[in-house]
Amino acid sequence: MGAVTSSMAAKFAFFPPDPPSYTVAEEAEGRARMAEVALRENVDVLKVRTERGNIVVAMYIKNPTASLTLLYSHGNAADLGQMYELFSELSIHLRVNLMGYDYSGYGQSSGKPSEQNTYADIEAVYKCLQEKYGAKEEDIVLYGQSVGSGPTIDLASRLPNLRAVILHSPILSGLRVMYSVKRTYWFDIYKNIDKIPLVNCPVLVIHGTADDVVDCSHGKQLWENCKQKYEPLWIKGGNHCDLELYPQYIKHLKKFITVIEKSPHQKTGSDLIPDQLDKPRNSIDFREKSRLSMDQKENLKSIDQKEKPSASTDRKEKSRASVDRRDKSRNSIDHPEKSFNGSDIPEKARNSIDRFGEMVRSVGLCNIDCFRPTATHA
Repeated sequence: MGAVTSSMAAKFAFFPPDPPSYTVAEEAEGRARMAEVALRENVDVLKVRTERGNIVVAMYIKNPTASLTLLYSHGNAADLGQMYELFSELSIHLRVNLMGYDYSGYGQSSGKPSEQNTYADIEAVYKCLQEKYGAKEEDIVLYGQSVGSGPTIDLASRLPNLRAVILHSPILSGLRVMYSVKRTYWFDIYKNIDKIPLVNCPVLVIHGTADDVVDCSHGKQLWENCKQKYEPLWIKGGNHCDLELYPQYIKHLKKFITVIEKSPHQKTGSDLIPDQLDKPRNSIDFREKSRLSMDQKENLKSIDQKEKPSASTDRKEKSRASVDRRDKSRNSIDHPEKSFNGSDIPEKARNSIDRFGEMVRSVGLCNIDCFRPTATHA
């Protein structure tokens, strides 16, 4: 039985960067730092022991304006050195504390990557957040990218008072990435589709419609099975490792974090946050008529580009003199922060978003062939 599971995991494969993109240096005062990245006073580099005996490297970014903490589980072929600048920018733009970590066998973390090790890794880092930094369960948002959706959903399914979950290009399960199967087999790994109904908190799903590694249907099926659905983001033309390059990516994340911050935390997790979370809908196509798509909102420049507003008869107008009036007539399921109430992004915000995209391009994460089988890993 164990041999079959190991074989399945081998086919699924992990691809830690080789060599790692960073080393950990010990400072004179006992503080660790990543030697290859810029030293910042608000960044702590940690070594955390897991219950399986491995030592994983983690990075905590402090934001003095934050009320929430993001625990980020990265993708299949990256490590903390590559994610460092992205994490720093996310902390600034979202106004959150951020904890990132390397799985066992990734970067300078000891051990070997495996499904069970990643579960132990995230559990240890989560406990570190609570014990070292005083983070409370209800103030933590879990973020899982690609393979990181596995440990993220597993932990979220066991935390009844978690604030929220963000799934970025998530997988239904390891087997379903490679084969079109309709049921869960005992030897499958990362059985996210079976665990997502156990997650009680609001869930945001982000997926590219042109993802040629993990099909967008993975994200859509997970979203359909969530208890608390937040408006998903299906990025038209987005692939597996380039979603951060799209302006709507950071805009939608900021909206979500703002909603979560302002909404009262629900201990039971049984109800939707009023006026913010999606009720089940017949279509989960991001371009459905009931609201402007993120792409349309970004590119909309004149009233010649018309889309029907939400089905509210008292808001239908035969003539709309401005884009702002059209935006006000839209009966959106969520209420974005004031800076995004109009279809035109304020210049300051637009510059910030553009800078975010340029930063992501400079990191060079978009050529990662996550999950794709290769001759050496077959």
